[in-house]
Formats: sequence, C-alpha cells, structure tokens
Amino acid sequence: MSNHPKAPREKALRINLDPMHYGTFAEIGAGQEVVRWFFQAGGAAGTIAKSISAYDMKVSDAIYGTCARYVCRERLEAMLEYEQSLNLQRLGESRNHSTFFAFADTVSARNFHGTNECHGWMGIKFQARPGGPNSQVIIHVRMLDVENALQQEALGIVGVNLIYGACFLRHEPEKLVDSLLDGLNTKRIEIDLIELTGEEFSYVDNRIMSLRLVQLGLSGATMFSASGKVLQPSEVLRKRPVLVERGRFRPVTHVNLDLAASALRAFEEEADDVEPGETLPIMEITMRNRVNEGDVDLSDFISRAEVLATTGHTVMISDFFEYYRLAAYLFRYTNRRIGLAMGIPNLKEIFNESYYDALDGGILESFGRLFKNNLKLYVYPFLEPVTRELITVDKLSIDPSLRQLYGYLIERRCIIQLTDINHSYLDIYSPDVLSRIGSHSPDWEEMVPANVAEAIKARGLFGYA
Repeated sequence: MSNHPKAPREKALRINLDPMHYGTFAEIGAGQEVVRWFFQAGGAAGTIAKSISAYDMKVSDAIYGTCARYVCRERLEAMLEYEQSLNLQRLGESRNHSTFFAFADTVSARNFHGTNECHGWMGIKFQARPGGPNSQVIIHVRMLDVENALQQEALGIVGVNLIYGACFLRHEPEKLVDSLLDGLNTKRIEIDLIELTGEEFSYVDNRIMSLRLVQLGLSGATMFSASGKVLQPSEVLRKRPVLVERGRFRPVTHVNLDLAASALRAFEEEADDVEPGETLPIMEITMRNRVNEGDVDLSDFISRAEVLATTGHTVMISDFFEYYRLAAYLFRYTNRRIGLAMGIPNLKEIFNESYYDALDGGILESFGRLFKNNLKLYVYPFLEPVTRELITVDKLSIDPSLRQLYGYLIERRCIIQLTDINHSYLDIYSPDVLSRIGSHSPDWEEMVPANVAEAIKARGLFGYA
C-alpha cells in the first residue's frame, strides 16, 4: 500500500482530484465530520454533489422514513438507498461519465452528560463503473475517546478511510479493511462489523473480513449465526442472558454438545430471572492461543465455525485469552446473567497464576473482574484416561496457596459442578478424535454428531481424505 496515502487530507484530495467519483454525503449526529475533510482538502467541487445533515428527528423521518431507532442499521441503509437513488435520478444523464456514490453515517457521539452509548453506523453505496450496479460497504463503529471533539475527529478519519477504500482498494478487500485504521489506533475506535455486498464483492467471504477485524485488534470479537451470517455483537447480546462455552472444537464432539446442554439446564434452573428458551448459548473460540502458535489461518476458524453451525449454535470468535476479558466484553452489552461453561482442564487453567502477571492485582484482580455481576462457572467432569478417576470440582488439585480462595468460590456457588451429564461420553477426547480422523480410523464418526461427521467428510476438514 506504499502508493496509497495514509493521512485523511491526502486521501480526500486524491478522491477530489479523481474525475470519476461524484456523490452525496449524508451525516446524522456528531456533525459533518467526514465531508469536512473533503471541503478542506481542496477541489471538493469535483466530488461533492450534495452535503446534508438531517439532524432533527422529524426532518430525518420526512426524508428517510420512520424507524424505531435513529442510530441503527435500518436507518443507515434507508439513507444510502435514498441518496444514491437521487444521485442516479438527478445526475445520471448529465454526468454519465461519473461513478456515483452515497456516503452516510448515523452516529451517537458523547452527549453533554456523558451517559450515552457512543457508537454509529457508517456506509457507502457506490458504482464501480459508469452506469454499473451498486456495491456497498457497511461498518459499525464504537468511539472510545472520552471527549466529544475527539470522537468526532475519529469518525471523520474512519469515514474518509472507508470512502477511499471503496474507491481505490475494492479489488483488495483485506487491504480495504486494514486501511480503516489509517491515522487512528485501536484505543480510539472499534469496528465490530463490516459487510461488503454487491457485484464488486461477490467473491468476498464477510466472515473472513470480520475475523480480520479481530486479528487487527479493531474488534474484540465477531459472531456468526447458525446460518453463517455475520452478526453485530451488541445487537445480538443486548439484554440477553448469555451462556458461553469455550473450546478449540477441532472437531466438535458429543462431549462439547453434552456440556452445552447440561450447562444450559443448570443455568436456567439456577437463575430465577431467566425464562426457558430465553438464554443465548454461544460456542466461543479464542484466536489468542492460535496467535501464540504462529501465523493465524483464518480459513481454519471459518471451517470450525461452519461445523459448529451444523449443531445450530451461534459462534463467537474472540481475541480474549483470559476469561475475565471475555466476561468484560459480555458485560458491556448485557445486564442479564452470564454463565461460562467449561471442562475441568479449563477450570484448572483459570487458577494458573502465571496467566495474570500483567495485572497489578494478579489472580485476585482477575477474579474480581470475572465473578462480578453474579457470573458463574458451570464445570463438566473429566475422566482421567490413565487412572480412570473421575475428576470433579471437589477433586480438582489446586495449588495450596489458592485452596481457600477456591473453596470460597465453590461455597458462594460461583463454581458449579454439572451432574446431569451423559457419562457414556466421558471417554471421548478431542485430540484423540482428531488423530483418528487423520489416520482414517472409521470409529471417529461415533464420537461426533452425525451432521458434524457429514460436514467434516464433505469438506475434507481436520485431515480427512
């Protein structure tokens, strides 16, 4: 990308001086921060057909139609469709040499009292060639600066980056994603959803693009529905009870699903304020372990997500190695109960003090963050393959210096032993299943759900040939 500018003013100037791109800027909330760069860069008449800020709600409704919320995807898409349609209707004949675009954002920046959620939707609908069909890029952003003026500045920069990417990097979508951070850093802005659609992006897998956001640190996590659709985390998690099971899922086995089902039953029985069927169960994979092992194979995460999807679960892929960071991410979006489902080996890892060297308060600080808001751990037993001893919460060996803390957490029912399980699955170990798949041993299929086995065979996953 050495031939592409990094600074927003230089990007805006290059777009202004390019005779092809011409369109509309429509911005709601936080001022007209994106179009301002184009006016200040010079040559704006070559790019800007119209700049509008329908700030008043009644004015906005009169132009774009009513909607339940003003800072939402529905409003953004209505703005993009309306403004691009006007461009083609009003200018299509007189400027038939131009590629038209409509840029829009609807944003809630920090209010005077500092009490609101600071986030926004931003997108561009554009033609790649004169008279061609529309393609579109949509992102959801969270502003992390504490001052309104700084949030506005960050919004303006990411908006310029988005427009520049659509104009000059659309054939290299990974570079388009990377460029969104130009002139910014992950302490100022978070982008937790990106979606590229239309003819120009017909070959793009939006799940890979979402994983790229996590890899770059632009987002802490991405989520996929069982149908493979990329989800916007805050909308999915909003005010929902959440139960998360972390695993590598290479591959997902009967044990993983029995753990999920057993933990869900215990979670709903434990919580008086959770109705049956209300909880959102999530299968979560962390990228952090894989990062430590070397280069990250994003397609491997997609393969595992696809196999998990055959079980009907929502999938989260996160950048959180430590459980307290995962919990903090969930607490950001919901005030309902949160549960973490895990096996005995993962519980033992949580009590490894070396994981918390970066915290001033060490393991005590991490547990203070993890177990707030009545979060609970639901633990599946482990059958020791050599001794055949069933290891449960009560039998787990803990460092002597932490035994009192461990006992306190059990007594407070922060750690709950799952008992309603299928004991016939306890002999299933994921590494063993993976080894059997690679060695073409047919009995591995008995260790995973039938639809999982079919998916592995159909796609040639995990060494199956």
